[in-house]
Amino acid sequence: MKLSLFGRLAMAAFASLVLGLGMTACGGGTIGYMWVLGSQYNQIAAFKIDDYTGNLTQVPGAPFTSNGSNPVSIVVKPGGRYIYVINQGVGGTSTTKGTGAGVELFSVGGDGVLTFQQEYQTQGFVSQWAEIGNGGQTLYVLDKYSPSGDGNGAITAFNSDSSTGRLTLVTNTQILQNGVATTYFEVGASPFMMRATAGCLFTVNSVGNTITPYAVSGSQLTFTTTQTFTTGATTLTSINVGGNYVYLTDSGQNVVYQYSVGSNCALAATTGNKTANLTGTSNPTYSFVDSAAKHLYVLNQSTTSTQVSTPYSSISAYTLDPSTAQPQPIVGSPYTVGSGPVCMLEDPSGQYMYISNKNDGTVTGKLYDPNTGILSQLSRGSTFPATGQAGCLAVSGAVN
Repeated sequence: MKLSLFGRLAMAAFASLVLGLGMTACGGGTIGYMWVLGSQYNQIAAFKIDDYTGNLTQVPGAPFTSNGSNPVSIVVKPGGRYIYVINQGVGGTSTTKGTGAGVELFSVGGDGVLTFQQEYQTQGFVSQWAEIGNGGQTLYVLDKYSPSGDGNGAITAFNSDSSTGRLTLVTNTQILQNGVATTYFEVGASPFMMRATAGCLFTVNSVGNTITPYAVSGSQLTFTTTQTFTTGATTLTSINVGGNYVYLTDSGQNVVYQYSVGSNCALAATTGNKTANLTGTSNPTYSFVDSAAKHLYVLNQSTTSTQVSTPYSSISAYTLDPSTAQPQPIVGSPYTVGSGPVCMLEDPSGQYMYISNKNDGTVTGKLYDPNTGILSQLSRGSTFPATGQAGCLAVSGAVN
């Protein structure tokens, strides 16, 4: 059937509108970009997030090299123009850097394309985690071993240039050695993760299952009155924050601990401080609180069920009591996920959740109901190949 001249003009106008809005017949345009680390091949997978379906489409040229070895952490500078990737390296010790270790600065171009800019080095050894703080002006990098050689860990702080993303070292003006400011901030032994909230920075340490709290003052970190906070955990696996609360996962007891953050970053156990994980779950390795601090999700790498021949991974979901932050199970969870989940995030529009799975090198996408916290399958498939041994992931909703 041939269209009239008017019909052809109308179709052309519609096609121009679709292209102008970045839309297709199957989607609603790109609402953000997501990057996923892959330690097996030292790569960074990159995706565009579709507004209408939550589908992930590979960014042109991806995956990108991490510019080092064994990438373990990734953060986005506010504004979305720059990201930082932490390469732990291979063969590092308490006194030596591993081969391929470094802090890598990448710029973000059109369609989420990454371009390497510059490499930096932390002051300690065997980097574990990175966190952006101080309103996006400071990058904190956590090392397992302090340069002091006393068996503790350390944080290296960098000021991040607002225009270029380039880093300059922050010295610790409160601890002097021979009258000179030190170049790091010490934490407990064998730290592996840290989180910032409410003007505080909390590091979780595997030796002793403790937390090192710091107050953030500009780019400086200041010890609080309690330099080491002891938890009741037996095997801490993660720390996360939501509002004025801190959440810890303990794989030894298969529980979640909750603490409130008080003045000077003091932690206090909440009412019902310890919450049992959901029936049939085990080995919780990561927790995530949504942007509204209404729901808590726990990634479990295995199960206690004897009814299956192969252990499986899952997501426990909870609603957080607005007064006490006590987790209440969401009916229908735990939810299915890929094998060996390690990290989770919310998309910039608050419609979708994404989980990276180490064992099968995938990302699982979920439709998110912000009112109920319920997670459900995406309409056009929920599993997306990333890169070998997928690690943590980061997202940006805009580049400006």
